[in-house]
Amino acid sequence: MAPYGLLVTRLQKALGVWPQSCASVLCQRAKMATSYFEANEYIHYDLLEKNINIVRKQLNRPLILLEKIVYGHLDDPASQEIEQGETYLWLRWTAWPCCSSSAVGCPRWPYRPPSSDHLIDVHLGDEKDLHRAKDINQEVYNFLATACVKYGIILENYAYLRVLLIGSDSHIPNGGSLGGICIGVGGADAVEIMTGIPWELKCPKVIGMKLTGSLFSWTSPKDVILKVAGILMVKGGTGAIMEYHRPGVDSVSCAGMVTICNIGAEIGATTSVFPYNHRMKKYLSKTSRADIVNLADDSKDHWAPDPGCHYDQLIEINLSELKPHINGPFTPDQARPVAEVGKVAEKEEWPLDLQVGLIGSCNNSSYEDLERSAAVAKQALAHDLKCKSQFTVVPANACGPCIGHWGRKDIQKGKKNTIVTSYNRNFTGHSDTNPETHAFVTSPEIVTVLAIAGTLKFNPETDYLLGKDGKKFKLEAPDADELPQAEFDPGQDTYHPTSQHLQLLEPFDRWDGKDLEDLQILIKVKGKCTTDHMSPADPWLKFCGHLDNISNNLLIGAVNTENSQANSLCSAVTQEFGPVPDTARYCKKHGIGARTGSMHATLELHHLWGPAIITKSFARIHENNLKKQGQLRLNKVHPVDKLTIQGLKDFAPGKPLKCVIKHPDGTQETIHLNHTFDDMQIKWFHAGSALNRMKELQQ
Repeated sequence: MAPYGLLVTRLQKALGVWPQSCASVLCQRAKMATSYFEANEYIHYDLLEKNINIVRKQLNRPLILLEKIVYGHLDDPASQEIEQGETYLWLRWTAWPCCSSSAVGCPRWPYRPPSSDHLIDVHLGDEKDLHRAKDINQEVYNFLATACVKYGIILENYAYLRVLLIGSDSHIPNGGSLGGICIGVGGADAVEIMTGIPWELKCPKVIGMKLTGSLFSWTSPKDVILKVAGILMVKGGTGAIMEYHRPGVDSVSCAGMVTICNIGAEIGATTSVFPYNHRMKKYLSKTSRADIVNLADDSKDHWAPDPGCHYDQLIEINLSELKPHINGPFTPDQARPVAEVGKVAEKEEWPLDLQVGLIGSCNNSSYEDLERSAAVAKQALAHDLKCKSQFTVVPANACGPCIGHWGRKDIQKGKKNTIVTSYNRNFTGHSDTNPETHAFVTSPEIVTVLAIAGTLKFNPETDYLLGKDGKKFKLEAPDADELPQAEFDPGQDTYHPTSQHLQLLEPFDRWDGKDLEDLQILIKVKGKCTTDHMSPADPWLKFCGHLDNISNNLLIGAVNTENSQANSLCSAVTQEFGPVPDTARYCKKHGIGARTGSMHATLELHHLWGPAIITKSFARIHENNLKKQGQLRLNKVHPVDKLTIQGLKDFAPGKPLKCVIKHPDGTQETIHLNHTFDDMQIKWFHAGSALNRMKELQQ
């Protein structure tokens, strides 16, 4: 008898249909649970295929993989308008884990609340730091323990082929390594999803990432995304989803795909996705999801883009020609081959001597990553050679220095120094709060090499080390098993922990129906303003459940255009210099109008009474803060000016608002502010917040 997959292929040809139209037959053959934690919740591939077939008839063209996933989750595919980069898609999620790599699945209502990480600092070593985290965060852990029904990790438990998975953290895109569309969103979106409201996503543009050749020698999956970061820069992927495709993807391990998907967020990508291949098969089988593997093997065409499909942008990388990369300092998109960074460092007068090498974090702490690093270390030990710099390994369950949780004691703040990490971010002061720390990102094995050599000016492909016996030797490129031979270790059960930093969120006021008159500018930010500038992590994450406390870090990493200093501004009200949060609180306490901050802000700014953010570049932020986009003439705005935003009574999608700039000398001028609000978001603005609007709908 012919294999089942061959019979399906013959049926497709006989009917003259697209490959996906027979997938419902396959779904009837395999009734699969979403995870082994959700034994009674099943993957509804038949419903996905029904929706996709409706869209196929409308579009009448080949579909890329992303479309096969996303369009399957449309709330009403028959009436949905689809225009990439323009229309908004209304989607029904398959699952949502809310907050980070510790996650809870929610295939259907009722939902299960989130668990959390980001609560383990790196100070004294693994055992002591873990006990310290339990002590400091006791209340938070207790709350989560009583609120959560189940817990698990996204990749190991909840990500699967063609899942649409939503979560409120940058780790969420990891699920693209198992062929899902997994997107990190803001808190308002998460609540929207929990309440059962269809979730909106601007129909994304798609960047096709064609990989050819094969990884070899010292080149790792990390080098793929470091190269991409150098091509697209930190905002080149904004508003787009990155879809990797064959033939080169088959040489990338599942853990390597995790690394690529994770760091894709650093260049602004909404998320990233890979097609099903034998690497995913290994990982799914190892994590007790053989049913999905069996289905995928019988219908491989369903898990890949259609032949002849079109991408909005196409980038090709030949893995056989790709060299090990190192990106930095101060930004993850300054990409160079490892062989060149030493010469550049000398020219730019960056410290050549390496102070610390750090490996681990959410994107590079897999079994494969650490075994490759260990293989390098063993070669050095065989020659009785130790690291010339400090070397720190952070396990996967702790973000540590990756987000500022590093009680660094080896160097004074303000002293120029160089560190190399396998993390995903290296913005100014990100790891240790020291603005003079020149941080570079690279693969774990290259971090290990450079920590042994003690200098940026070392290339393992060409350079030699000197053993204790005085003999020169050259490191060999490391090799490692893709997955452990034994089963995955579930680790220590720490699910009964606890902290004291929770606060009930008070509703924000509704819009009063008036324009925003004579706004006092809080701060005009110079240069890049990322999440780390807006709301630095470090000790602040223990307040993630307490809006008022965490608001004390509002924009403290942002550089003020007035004095080129961070967290230092002159209040236009008191004429005194002080920290950004203190100045905002003073104005709020005394009821002195409202303020605007340029570049970006978060829920914290809204809490501290700031209704508007005017930007030159734009990162999508949900809440009722006014969002502005476009190359605005912000050079005309000075901190002593006052702004009036007009046109709010006629606030409508695609209709610019007016901003009147009032200078102290009595002169004024008007500029137009573009925005990206749709009808739903304008209703959020009217209600005072997305949460307020959701409450209105429920009533």
